[in-house]
Amino acid sequence: MRLKNRIAIITGAARGIGAAIAELFAREGAVVILLDLLPEGKEVAAKIKASGGKAEFHTVSVTDKGALETLFKQIHNTHGRIDILINNAGITRDRTLEKMSEDEWDAVVEVNLKGVFLCTQAAIPYMKEQHYGRIVSAASNVGLRGNFGQTNYAATKAGVIAMAKTWTVELGKYGITANAVAPGFTMTDMVQKIPEAHFEAIKKAIPLGTVAQPIDIAYGYLYLASDEARFVSGICLTIDGGTSR
Repeated sequence: MRLKNRIAIITGAARGIGAAIAELFAREGAVVILLDLLPEGKEVAAKIKASGGKAEFHTVSVTDKGALETLFKQIHNTHGRIDILINNAGITRDRTLEKMSEDEWDAVVEVNLKGVFLCTQAAIPYMKEQHYGRIVSAASNVGLRGNFGQTNYAATKAGVIAMAKTWTVELGKYGITANAVAPGFTMTDMVQKIPEAHFEAIKKAIPLGTVAQPIDIAYGYLYLASDEARFVSGICLTIDGGTSR
């Protein structure tokens, strides 16, 4: 097992890529701590436990600094370690630049960028103390190449990549790695809402001719969270079927 007995916190774990990461990590031996505001997280945790894995679910907002600090302390007190932090929580509020409201900008920045900052800040004292840590944050290929109607989203995802590179420099001496994963179109609830004609055009633009499944992205997170990536830090792993070639 590649993550045997590791304590892994996963934000945005109630569905989609986050749920796939939690289920995969549990199969690889990790104790997975699922964080989300959506109640479906309880079902994901229950499914993991029914399959013989170890999981727990906590309702918390990644934008609530005080609640995060309290929860991370509780997790550390209970399990004795915090080994892995997967910053997966994110939202979209798509609109063209001229039509985007300040509220739509702020909402996406608050969750996608500030949320990553606050969760990582809450985890770092424990990782430094044990001289070990794996931080993997959700970027997007949109953060590398931009996308129509996603000024706010693209900006936050580019920011996530920059933060990972900065944390690499700041935290490497403590045995902590920091990386990002940049998925392309993946079969999540958000993508399934795209009109069929548009969806077919998206698939044709991907060299592999299809969109990813959540598990395809989860395997990238598994590699970066494992000891196989001991000497990998400050990278953005793009998983998009060749779209960003």
